[in-house]
Amino acid sequence: MQLTAVGLNHQTAPLSIREKLAFAAAALPEAVRNLAHSAAAGEAVILSTCNRTELYCVGDTEQIIDWLAQYHNIPAEEIRPYLYTFDSSETVRHAFRVACGLDSMVLGEPQILGQIKDAVRVAQEQGSLSSHLNALFQKTFAVAKEVRTDTAVGENSVSMAAASVKMAEQIFPSVADLNVLFIGAGEMIELVATYFAAKHPKRIAVANRTLPRAQELCDKLSVDAEPRLLNELPDILHEYDVVVSSTASQLPLVGKGMVERALKKRHNLPVFLLDLAVPRDIEAEVGELGDAYLYTVDDMMGIVQNGKDARQKAAAEAEAMVEEKVAEFTAWQKSRQSVPLIRALRDEGERARRQVLENAMKQLAKGASPEEVLERLSVQLTNKLLHSPTRTLNKAGSENSDLVDAVAQIYHLDKHG
Repeated sequence: MQLTAVGLNHQTAPLSIREKLAFAAAALPEAVRNLAHSAAAGEAVILSTCNRTELYCVGDTEQIIDWLAQYHNIPAEEIRPYLYTFDSSETVRHAFRVACGLDSMVLGEPQILGQIKDAVRVAQEQGSLSSHLNALFQKTFAVAKEVRTDTAVGENSVSMAAASVKMAEQIFPSVADLNVLFIGAGEMIELVATYFAAKHPKRIAVANRTLPRAQELCDKLSVDAEPRLLNELPDILHEYDVVVSSTASQLPLVGKGMVERALKKRHNLPVFLLDLAVPRDIEAEVGELGDAYLYTVDDMMGIVQNGKDARQKAAAEAEAMVEEKVAEFTAWQKSRQSVPLIRALRDEGERARRQVLENAMKQLAKGASPEEVLERLSVQLTNKLLHSPTRTLNKAGSENSDLVDAVAQIYHLDKHG
């Protein structure tokens, strides 16, 4: 088994495929535990966001793909065209780039680092994280922090939340005149709501499955906001000009019929709907309605081009740092592989030292001169330490050039002398 990663993202797969392979937050603990205890992997971390699903494992790549397909009840052949796979060194590089926001739809977005930390925490809680992945992700977090501190990749980014506000501003003259409804109360909604609140819209409401959680988010915002229940959506949807949804629901919460009825009550005033959920919260057919402007996470690309030159320059600096850190981590990994051999070699040397020392002490106790004892000790120790390499060289002969080169390098010898 080796360090490997299997995944798909917004660059390799459309939303219709990504939502089929997404892991709901509630199901993630059981899924990562199942993967780590399967024949496919010995260690596992599953990262699942609206833009990507990635399985970081110590395992067999093909078996991991089969596990992913089986878990979601999809034929492996159907998903293979959308997947990317990485070997050990490529996995390290990819993890670093993702954590730094270099592989995000919005270059440099900070949310992804928190999402990776959450994925690692879930893996730790489920016992699916051991030495290899733990070392990888601890280094990943350190690299992400250093890159964001030493480059402007985060400063020049346009976050998903900021892009949401800019989308609304393309449709309406001023956010300050709008009524805004948020469906869900998770991290993404909180981020988007914070950006909208900074524009001081006329009215904000948060609809959630439970009122306390909705109220909790309302209390965090810098403006007055009203908590509502999800089952109220059919009755209140028409009151809002902007609807932003991001929940963990496996089925759409807002259907075409619900939006049609809301538009009639609005006398065909336009409504901007932004669905940031994977799987989708709003039926795709809503986009067919004349006055409904429906956008999904895949529609973000067109609005995140501001500051492109500055972001690209910062990204180039960040990429260079990532390459340097990958080399450091790879060298560290290789050095760790030789630790057991080094320990065994030192133990063998210590055993030989003790043996000749015991013989020397016995000779001294019998009255032998110290000079004679020291001479014998040095000869015995030299013979013991050189016996194994000498015997191996004699047995291998000069034809084994790799062995001859290795011994010459170890003892700093001229092998032709």
